[in-house]
Amino acid sequence: MPVCWDGRGMYLVHIHLEFPPRTQLPFGARDMIRAALTADDLVEHVAVHPRSPSRLTLGFYLLAARLEEAEERAARVSRRLAEDVPVLRGARLRGAGVPLVPLAFERTPG
Repeated sequence: MPVCWDGRGMYLVHIHLEFPPRTQLPFGARDMIRAALTADDLVEHVAVHPRSPSRLTLGFYLLAARLEEAEERAARVSRRLAEDVPVLRGARLRGAGVPLVPLAFERTPG
């Protein structure tokens, strides 16, 4: 993980949201979400991944001193965004966490 000069690292935290039935994510949702972020959120980048018509994953790349801090901040930011960003109103937070990466780089016998 890259580490900043102040000791913070960059973390990718996935936020899983669920919407009421028949909710449609409008075009430009990522830009609306990004515009609602503040400098205090320490989010460097956000990715928006629709999973189904009623489920959405937000990927926050953010700075934090440790993993737990990154997950807590991402959850807090997403709860605020669910109130502040019209396209996220009505969404329920279903989970927040750093995605596990498969052991793609582990050596295999042979």
